[in-house]
Amino acid sequence: MFDNYKLFTTKFAGREVSFETGKMCELAGGSVLVRWGETAVLANATASKTPREGIDYFPLSVDFDQKLYAVGKIPGSFPRREGRPTDRAILDSRLIDRPCRPLFPKDMRNDCGLVMTALSVDPDYSYVIAGMLGASFALSISDIPWNGPIAGCQVGLVDDELILNPNAEQMAASRLNLVVSSTGKKVIMIEAGASEVDNETMLRAIMMAHEENKKMVAFIADVAAEIGKPKFDYQEIVVPDEMFQAISDFAIADVRRALDTNDKNVRDAAMLPITQAVHEKFDEIYPDSAAKIDEAIYKLQKYVVRRWLLDDGKRVDGRGMDEIRPLAAEVGLLPRCHGSGLFTRGQTQVLSIATLGTIDDAQSLDGIDGVETKRYMHQYNFPSYSVGESKPSRGPGRREIGHGALAERALEPVIPSVDEFPYAIRVVSEVLSSNGSTSQGAICGSTLALMDAGVPIKKPVAGISCGLITEGERWMTMVDIQGLEDFFGDMDFKVAGTRDGITAIQMDLKNDGLTEDIIRSALEKTYKARLYILDEIILKAIPAPREELSKYAPKMLSMVIDTDKIRDVIGAGGKVIQKICAECDVKIDVEEDGHVYVSGLDIDNARRAIQIIETITKDPEVGAIYKGRVTRLMQFGAFVEIAPGKEGLCHISKLDNKRVEKVEDVVKPGDEVVVKVTEIDSQGRINLSRKDALAELEARRAAKAGE
Repeated sequence: MFDNYKLFTTKFAGREVSFETGKMCELAGGSVLVRWGETAVLANATASKTPREGIDYFPLSVDFDQKLYAVGKIPGSFPRREGRPTDRAILDSRLIDRPCRPLFPKDMRNDCGLVMTALSVDPDYSYVIAGMLGASFALSISDIPWNGPIAGCQVGLVDDELILNPNAEQMAASRLNLVVSSTGKKVIMIEAGASEVDNETMLRAIMMAHEENKKMVAFIADVAAEIGKPKFDYQEIVVPDEMFQAISDFAIADVRRALDTNDKNVRDAAMLPITQAVHEKFDEIYPDSAAKIDEAIYKLQKYVVRRWLLDDGKRVDGRGMDEIRPLAAEVGLLPRCHGSGLFTRGQTQVLSIATLGTIDDAQSLDGIDGVETKRYMHQYNFPSYSVGESKPSRGPGRREIGHGALAERALEPVIPSVDEFPYAIRVVSEVLSSNGSTSQGAICGSTLALMDAGVPIKKPVAGISCGLITEGERWMTMVDIQGLEDFFGDMDFKVAGTRDGITAIQMDLKNDGLTEDIIRSALEKTYKARLYILDEIILKAIPAPREELSKYAPKMLSMVIDTDKIRDVIGAGGKVIQKICAECDVKIDVEEDGHVYVSGLDIDNARRAIQIIETITKDPEVGAIYKGRVTRLMQFGAFVEIAPGKEGLCHISKLDNKRVEKVEDVVKPGDEVVVKVTEIDSQGRINLSRKDALAELEARRAAKAGE
């Protein structure tokens, strides 16, 4: 039945991977089922035969469908089916989009869809890498014009040893999570999260992955030569040489003057009359060619900027190649927020706000990657006013989700553990003004906000981007690119880290890839710039995390109890824990492993709750002082509950320093009193003394005053 069925098998980093085609999805332009271990990903590539009218970009969509059946789970949503893509699915889609997109013809306007579907997920075999290989395979054998293939490889670092395509156990112990995509000659995409990995180790890891990728690229290319379809012809949008030369002669001097400024608003305003003048002159000369005229104006601006950089070593704002735009940092701007930081770099400005919550505020996740909760969350917003436009807000798009994840990845290695700092942490970065590299501004702003909030981060983190201009064998890198250099350049190489190493990398390309020398240059330049930002800006704004939390932040205490005592703390139907919460005005979260988190706006109330829980889970000790509540009065004394279910007798002779005639002269039911355990008899009955407790506390106060 399946006459076109083909099975191709090879080794990838020492483990077998197979590609099946010809059995499924026969109507797609190119289709393959990738099997790697017990991971199975279906990849399909399809394009329309005609271009979409009225657009000036290549309409590519890349989607990674992640079904929970792949890991044997039923969705937790009310309809019990997958809804909109999760953030993880969007990030994985972007990871495949970024190396594939630069290899399509720049002037193609045919809609192209690339869809990967995770059918089965084995945690020891990355479904993302399988999806990337599947995308490359499907495009290569399809009829879609594409200058591939590519391959992608994951690298871990365990005990200072680099490991290609690590398994789940190795990744859990790894200080590095690096994904590298390559063509047969160059590196085309880098994405990394790391725990302070140095430049040389990172470069070795990148090139190690690249060498392995080249083997897979050659394998896919051989298969495509054997079974690939002929590529279809598309309608090219080419600006005729004579048109470009005529427009250049007419407008190049004006374009140079318009672009020669560090102010984006001035530049954009200056280009408007130039564009109008070009159309007024050339619309009649070249009728029905408005799109090509716009393309010529774009090419002219690109030509000017690239010639300045390559020939004159000149940047549009007059900076040197390794010079950072003017910087500023400020903390504590928003008094009701738990922490805030404003970071400004040239005309890029980001305001980050940190909020602290209870552990119960951690985000619950419903995905296929095995991660169920997230305690540290970073979100990034890019409103239209940040680029001087007016558009309605429609929630975060893929770019916003990607930039938020990058900042989250950059700071995650320095976030204290839950035992050190028992809080859920949310940081939101609001882009106030955008002229290049707002994601790195979000990293710097978030460092400021976290330190302002009193989060004891291990080290401050800064981020910076590096750009690239290439022409044949010539190339040059420049640090801290602004929007125009990103727009007309070939690379946006974003690196974040501490003084001691890299914590995150994200590299986007518009050309056909990077050599080892270019990568080394980018790493060196971003390292020097990172140190400057840390020393001269961030640490001068706030030298260390604040020692005290905002008065509006919840005060959190934690403890660990025996798991067999959890039921005692919770009580029947939650009666005990609800009573503690009401009595102390706190919130209590009890984890299955025995961790207990107590939060409240008053630290003394939290300490009181912790003391009650300690009393419940531990036997009262003779000599210990407790704060209890009077439950009932007798002629011979008062019964005091020092913890739910634990009550003792304070004899009338132990109620006060002076003689007491009647118990009710000193206390009444409901009163809070401090008492000291003086005896626990053989039957477990507890004898208490208010008199001894008051005397000991007074002695402590006197001793402290004497110090």
